Amino acid sequence: MTESQHDSQPIVRMQKLNKHFGSLHVLKNIDLEVKPGEVVVVIGASGSGKSTLIRCINGLEEFQDGHIVVDGHNLVPHGKGAKALQRIRTEVGMVFQQFNLFPHLSVRDNVTLAPLKVRGVSAAQANESAERLLDRVGIRDQADKYPSQLSGGQQQRVALARALAMEPRLMLFDEPTSALDPEMIGEVLDAMRELAREGMTMIIVTHEMGFAREVADRVIYIHQGEIAEEAAPERIFDEPQDERTRNFLARVLKH
Repeated sequence: MTESQHDSQPIVRMQKLNKHFGSLHVLKNIDLEVKPGEVVVVIGASGSGKSTLIRCINGLEEFQDGHIVVDGHNLVPHGKGAKALQRIRTEVGMVFQQFNLFPHLSVRDNVTLAPLKVRGVSAAQANESAERLLDRVGIRDQADKYPSQLSGGQQQRVALARALAMEPRLMLFDEPTSALDPEMIGEVLDAMRELAREGMTMIIVTHEMGFAREVADRVIYIHQGEIAEEAAPERIFDEPQDERTRNFLARVLKH
């Protein structure tokens, strides 16, 4: 397959995806495709299945029925297929609500650890990449500090640099600003805006509706485990077609 053919294929394809937590049906027959370079923002009420959806993409949650193909690798139900899952996790970066940094390691060492251990790059290469990525997210001057010495916004930007150090083809964001103080949210969103401008493929779960309108190529509204509506941001926010979408946006946009 040529590079152009490769890039014309969806990087994520979900078909009839179903996820249960015991008797609770969390995701219901989800069909979704994401193209290379696309920024897809997922919105919805708490408990609607947004985070579970993206956690299925890199195997952090098992699913019971359906299919997921990520960059040509097939994920199968019930967590089987360890080889495909391992490949996917090297090609998919994820930034969580919590920063999950190693507190005993410096910022630099947090960023270089995975490339050294997983990709087997040299220490010089890993360090050069870390410096470049920390500069890219605006905190190169913090490289030799420890996480406890940083603000929440700075820690989340370290987490972003750490994910990017693996040179992922896809980035997943699970409400990356929800644990931050309001004044720190902007600096993380700015780093994500820059990634979008550079063409990184991203799936973002967020409550930041202004950010969603600005950066998304497509917005998906999930209601009780189902995709209720998906469209360009101006269509979703200005002319939602589904009553459930309208009701949700009326609640969140008035605050």
